[in-house]
Amino acid sequence: MVRGRYVSVEPALFPACAEDLFSVLGGAANDDLWAYLPIGPFENAAQLAETMAFVCEQQNWVTHLFRDAATAAPVGQPQSQLLGQPLGQPLGMASYMRIRPEAGSAEVGCVVFSKKLQRTPAATETMYLMAKHLFDDLGYRRYEWKCHNANEASKRAAIRLGFTFEGVFRQDQVVKGENRDTAWYSIIDTEWPRVKAGFEAWLAPENFDGAGAQRRSLLEIRDAL
Repeated sequence: MVRGRYVSVEPALFPACAEDLFSVLGGAANDDLWAYLPIGPFENAAQLAETMAFVCEQQNWVTHLFRDAATAAPVGQPQSQLLGQPLGQPLGMASYMRIRPEAGSAEVGCVVFSKKLQRTPAATETMYLMAKHLFDDLGYRRYEWKCHNANEASKRAAIRLGFTFEGVFRQDQVVKGENRDTAWYSIIDTEWPRVKAGFEAWLAPENFDGAGAQRRSLLEIRDAL
């Protein structure tokens, strides 16, 4: 587990975490979260667990669960004292995909933020922590972001987070019976120090006012570096 200021990021173990994830990502009110993804929506936690277990095993997804760090047990608390302690409210998940250790490359995908997590500093922190693990801990050279070319929100997010647009693969896939043109983005290792510094400056407490509003945007901070 990695603990940030706002969130903790931990391996998502299925079926154990399915109920937690379904509680914030499932149900008709959340069907829109899955609109552009190759999986979902799900009718129940068991269906979510079955699908995620399949893709993790058969397609080599490495999925992580996001929790609210403010509601979790304190960092460093002995394991013997954690029984009965809150794990932290679930907030969403994302997966490392298309993992190619021989090339030092992986994609972040199937990013599903609960409505509580969307458009918050915590959401940005999840992506920072996952990128940091890939580059700083694993020593990878390339980090990819791909999305349906019609998904304007995902394309804006990629640019905001520091990914560089590489092009559109036309008629790349058929997803849920419909064509998908796929927009490709990446961060490479030589770009990571600047992207990382931008994340850390944006997430710093002094970048937010008393009402929690950002003083400078992530793009502004990174452009100034």
